[in-house]
Amino acid sequence: MKSILFYISFFLAFTAYSQDSLSELLQRHNQKHVPYISVQELAMPKTNPILLDARESSEYEVSHIKGAIFVGYNDFNIELVKSQFPDKTQAIVVYCSLGIRSETIAKKLSDEGYTNVTNLYGGIFEWKNKGFSVYNSEDKETDSIHAFSKYWSKWLNRGIKVIPKPQ
Repeated sequence: MKSILFYISFFLAFTAYSQDSLSELLQRHNQKHVPYISVQELAMPKTNPILLDARESSEYEVSHIKGAIFVGYNDFNIELVKSQFPDKTQAIVVYCSLGIRSETIAKKLSDEGYTNVTNLYGGIFEWKNKGFSVYNSEDKETDSIHAFSKYWSKWLNRGIKVIPKPQ
């Protein structure tokens, strides 16, 4: 009987922790401090936002969206962004791997008075999953995508997953 209860408890805990969809994952981790923009909207020719990459430099070097400016996450410097982009009404899209870290950075921008900030829904993973191009540190198109970790890589369905080795 204890064995059955253990397996039932394990199954329920596993089921509660796993995410069934990208939408559920983002609902679990984000507070919707800023609105999302879809990859399809961002890819429209008429959009010309400032594109900020809120991942770490090792991720950006492997793959990033063309024209994206690296701002990082752990060492994000709001003062540097403010000096580079003084127009607080200009459209800014922030992205990361999936849209979790980018929400934090986008909120910091909003808190500083930026009024047209969005978070890329699904991040660079969704960008690649929808068939859009990414570029490496040499500004050459690549199929390699920095997948952050084995756990998070399950959300990347296209391209070559680059997973860092545990240290």
